[in-house]
Order: sequence, then C-alpha cells, then structure tokens
Amino acid sequence: MKLINYISRISTQRRLIRGAFCAFSLHGSVVWAEEKAYELPKLEVLSERVANQTPVGSFTMPISGLSFEPRVDVQARNLAEAQADVSIRGGIFENTGFKLGALSLFDPQTGHYFSEIPVAPEMLSAPTILMGASNAITGFNAEVGTIAYGWRRIEQRGGVSATVGDYSSNGQSIYQGIVLPGSTAGQTVAVDFELSRSESDGSVPFGDHDFKRASGRIQLSSAQSQTDLFAGVQKKFFGWPNLYTPFGVHETEDLKTELFLFNHRVQLAPDSFWQLGAYYRRNVDDYEYNREVPGQFNPYQHTTQVSSVALDGRSDFGEFAVVYNAQVMRDSLQSTSLTYGHFNTRSYRKLSVVPEREFATATGKVTVQAGATYDDSNRDASALSPIVAVELIRPAGQRFYAQYSESTQLPTYTALNSNPSAGLFRGNSNLGRETSRNLEVGATLKSAGWTIEPAVFYRWDRDLVDWTFRNGVTARTANAVDTGTFGAEVVATRTTPRYDFVLGYTYLDKTADYGQATIDASFYALNFAQHRFTAAVVLRVGAGVELRLDNEYRVQEKNSLRVIGGNDAFLSTFGFYYLPPKLRGVEFSALVSNVWNSEFQEVPSVPAARRQYSLGAAWRW
Repeated sequence: MKLINYISRISTQRRLIRGAFCAFSLHGSVVWAEEKAYELPKLEVLSERVANQTPVGSFTMPISGLSFEPRVDVQARNLAEAQADVSIRGGIFENTGFKLGALSLFDPQTGHYFSEIPVAPEMLSAPTILMGASNAITGFNAEVGTIAYGWRRIEQRGGVSATVGDYSSNGQSIYQGIVLPGSTAGQTVAVDFELSRSESDGSVPFGDHDFKRASGRIQLSSAQSQTDLFAGVQKKFFGWPNLYTPFGVHETEDLKTELFLFNHRVQLAPDSFWQLGAYYRRNVDDYEYNREVPGQFNPYQHTTQVSSVALDGRSDFGEFAVVYNAQVMRDSLQSTSLTYGHFNTRSYRKLSVVPEREFATATGKVTVQAGATYDDSNRDASALSPIVAVELIRPAGQRFYAQYSESTQLPTYTALNSNPSAGLFRGNSNLGRETSRNLEVGATLKSAGWTIEPAVFYRWDRDLVDWTFRNGVTARTANAVDTGTFGAEVVATRTTPRYDFVLGYTYLDKTADYGQATIDASFYALNFAQHRFTAAVVLRVGAGVELRLDNEYRVQEKNSLRVIGGNDAFLSTFGFYYLPPKLRGVEFSALVSNVWNSEFQEVPSVPAARRQYSLGAAWRW
C-alpha cells in the first residue's frame, strides 16, 4: 500500500503542475491531464488485485497484500500479520510456499511460519501466484501453490508513516532508498533500509501484540543484471484465545525470524533470464498454551535453521526454450517437545527441466511444454513428477491452455516429531511423502475493457498431512488423508482513469478419505470455502481523495469446531485517503477492517478479530 500511496502522491504533484485532473491505475502507469498522457515511473504495488494493502492493526508485511487476493485464502488468527494460514485452491497452509527471487523460503517446524518473512514490502515486487504447472516447476516443497516475489530496483526515495487506532493500537515505520551517484565497473550501487514497529491491546481480551522489524539491502545493478544482498530480523509477540487449540485458553506466541539472503539475476532477453541465490534463515519460537500458567503441558520452544542454494531460469533459443529450476536445502531443529521422531535434520534436492517448443499456426502461437521434476531427500524416497502443458496465444491477446502436472512435498517436524500418544499436538513419525496431481484448463479473455481469467481444475492429493480433532480428546492429531478437489475460478479486472475493479469467484468441492483414522472434525483439509466471492474497488474521486474497498463473501464447508459466526460471512475493509494538494508528499488515511463486525471463525474454533479502526499520516519524499 505504501507504494500505491507513493504513486498517488506523484499524481497529486502532477495535478498541481498541470492544473488538471490526474489519476493512476493499479494496473497501469499513465496519468491523464488535459487529454494528454504523461508516463509515470514504473512502480510495483504490493498486490495488483487488492485495494487496501496497508493493514489496520499493524505495519505492512508481505502477507498484508494477500488478505483479499482472489486466488489466495488467508485464514487469520488475531491479525493476518500476527499468524495466518495461507492456502490456495482448497489446499492447506503447508501446501503454499513463498519465493523471493530464485529462492523458495521454508520453515521445517510448521507451515504456520512459512509467511514469517522479515522483508519490507517496499523492497519486493507485486507477487505472482504460481499454480498448476508453474508451481510444479519452480515451487519447492509446496504441492498446490507458491507466492513468488521479485526484488525491486532501489530508487532515490523515502518516507515515514504513523498510525493510531482503537484498542491502544499504534505503529510507526521509516523507509529510505539511496542510489549512489555514478557507477562502479558499470554497476550502479544502491542501499535501502527500513524500521517498523507496532503494538496493540487487541480487539478481544488477551489479543495483544508487539511487533518489530528491521531490514536492509545493498544492491548492484546494470541494464541487464541486479544483485541483492539482504539482511532482516523480525520479532513478534502476540496473544489470542484458542490460538491453536479449541479449549478456551489464552495462548501466546513469541517469534524471532532472521533472514540473510543473496540473489543475482541476469535478464538476457524479454523471455530469457537466469538467477542464482542463497539464503540462511533462523526461526525461534516460544509458544505458551496458557499465558496464565507458563509451561503448562510441555514447554514448546523450538529453533529451526535452514540454508539453501537455488538456480532458476529460462533459456530461449528461438522456437525452442528450456525452463529450469534447481534447489538444494538443509534444515535442522532444536526443540523441547518435538523429540519423538526419527530425525531432526534433513536435506532436500529438487531439479526441474521442462523443454518448450513453439509453433506458428493459422489461429495463433502454440507452445508445448513437456518435462519433469525430480525431488529427493536423505530421509525419504525420491519422486519423479511429469509436467505437460499446451498453450495457444491468439493475435488479439487471448490465451487458452491445458496442463497436467504432479508435485510432491514432505511433512514438517511438528507432524513427524510430536508425541503420538500425549500432549496437545500428536504426531506420526511414519508420515511420508505427499503427492499431488493437477489437471487444469483455463483462458485469458479480453472484452469491453475487461480482462477475464477463468480456470477449471481437478486435483488428487495423496497422503496429505492434516490435523484432526476427536470429541473428548484434548489434542489435535496429524493424520494422512486422500482428497479429491474439483474447482472453478474466475478473476475479472477492469481499470480506467477513474476507477479499478478486480472481481473474483472460486467454487470448490472436496472429497476426503482418512483410511483407518477416526475423526470428528478437520482443522485444515476440510476447512475451505465452497463459494468465495471477492471484489476490490478503487475510486479516484478527485481533489486528492481516493476510496478503496475490499470485500469478500464466502460460504464455508460445515465444521463442528466452528461454533460461533455460522458458515457464511461477509467481510470488508474500507479505506479513505486524502492527499492535500498544498502539502507536498503528505497523505492522511482512515481505515476500518471487519466493517460488519462479523464473528465468522476463519480457522474453526479460533475467535474472529472484531471491527477495528485506524488513522494514519505519512510523508514521502
């Protein structure tokens, strides 16, 4: 959202200069003034399909731009920025990966921490949602989807912002990008850094939080290449009733995430590139089941470390091309409670090679992909997964495709190493490699100013690790389940100088077979929306005023753990923004989340956050 605000400020400045109406589109870079077009600098936004990307209760994180994303379902505990499970197309939180440049990030303890990314969103491009064949090729240990970010080119700019809200909420942030004059060996040298913090008493009792983040980069860039050296640390404390268990207890989580990363990208041609990267990630977790009785049940203290190297790219040879991806990763776990498995270190290897052939036909350009991925680990058997895709691009820009892909992943340590017969979380050390098969057809159509992207898919998941609940048992248990998911989705986008619309709809139908396991409810695999509608609207009223509206209506699959709020919900976030024409670079904002004060439990048995307000002010230069 900060980037959108920055873009809006530029529009206001040009309005002062031109003396006429100016507007900026989320999906374009043109300002209209006195019927003449003026090009704006190309600036990425946090998500092109979401209106409000600045959260109400915290500072902005990469996950902030995903809450109303039509292809992503964010199921929050407290704030999305506190703890949120991110799923795609009816998958679960551990089926969704995150990627920065060439590198897929990972937390081996649990997928709940996949989105713990201590990076300022100003440093990242808008995310690409990888699904089906694209996820199978370039994702890592994430069967269903990957949210992929690129590293933005640093610009000479900066800003400070501050927010206050109800429940004693407040937050502050500062960002600065510095581009050094001249060049060194043909490379431009730049640095950027940010500091952010927020705190709140929470919208429900014992729902308080205290967040801090510091991150910075050194960047070398030329016309064809960009090298980023990044370091970031993020500390988060937050509480919430029923955070992970359905027993009416006030739970807390204390997290510290460190990330050190290198990424080098070379752009050889518009469709040809390669990038190489490496990272080290350390995550420290201290979970308290009952904040009033610290240490009740097991002390849950965990430290995970992950190191990884990856190569990613596409080589174009005219009518023939090769898409490739390789990543090697090693993890380790230290834990006070996850001590019942067979191992606490593991290495992973993945190689994807998918050749492409392009054909010119009377109806347009046809591209055929046929290749495979190879996944291996020192703890599990390897897997070879085929990928086949056919795409037709017509001269008018229409696109039609059909594809079949397979992908695999391995369970995390919470499922593998938890005590199988006692405690709050009961694991299974014999859980093995999970396999997903996806068959899909889709299109991109353009008509009357709209871009429409429909898709229909069927996905077979085998040995998917789910967490289940039985009445009378004070625990959740890791169980393998075979599922079949039929889905249909459509995203429609239209942008004009005055407004932007992004409309989304997803339909899901799922079958599940837990084998010999007896369950009464599923926390994740069967927690999905049968129908989900999203609508993001940006209205540029004029005179420096913008209205931004995010809306979601969902009809959820019934779940016996969801005892409050029903199985359907209408969720909205409204934002009002004002850029005073006489105050250069200044912006005022007012936001409200959960406008209708819905009690819908996004995760079964976890109380919903209440309606919340915030007022903000920012100055950008």
